[in-house]
Amino acid sequence: MEKKAFESIYQEIFPFWKEISEKDRDYICQNSHAVTYSKGETIHDGNECSGVILVRSGSLRLFMMSDEGKDITLYRLHKGDLCMLSASCVLEAITFEVFVDAEEDSECCVVSGPAFAAVSERNPSIRIFALETAVGRFSDVMWVMQQILFMSMDKRLAIFLLDESSRIGTDTIALTHGQIARYMGSAREVVSRMLKYFSNEGIVEVSRGGIKILDKKRLRTLAC
Repeated sequence: MEKKAFESIYQEIFPFWKEISEKDRDYICQNSHAVTYSKGETIHDGNECSGVILVRSGSLRLFMMSDEGKDITLYRLHKGDLCMLSASCVLEAITFEVFVDAEEDSECCVVSGPAFAAVSERNPSIRIFALETAVGRFSDVMWVMQQILFMSMDKRLAIFLLDESSRIGTDTIALTHGQIARYMGSAREVVSRMLKYFSNEGIVEVSRGGIKILDKKRLRTLAC
């Protein structure tokens, strides 16, 4: 991708773009590259500074993993979303490991972490933007923790189905029970049992194609 293409994208994404010098804008563009990740590919394994990732199409998943290999999804990134937690060299206060993989074939723009960090040292507005972006995502993480720790499974599943339906703009959610369990930080068997209960109650219809919401009003009641 040419420099002009990156600059056009960053003008819309970075609120600080017009505040920094042309030299710094050039430096960020020169240290950017377009990447296509295949579904299931590991993008960031928590150890290196992979850079600032902008999702142009597809979907990425950020998660934490225990020593035993169990993972908890923190949040997902979709078209137009920006990942700062993969750039540990930019946010030195981030001392825990996060992992990123591609949930779908995804096209991304990646700004080199060291390059972004170098420019942010000269421009406080960039550092403020990076911190605000990270803090915003920590709110998402705390919401996930709140659900896992304090909410019943039927309420958590109702919230997930409603959120996913709103995001994709349809009442048919083409996800497997295993994928839903992974996103919710639960076990597939638990999700399957709860979906069966929802199905018996006429709230959803479960098929090989996914889950179709039949009674959104009842689902909203469960989510409250």
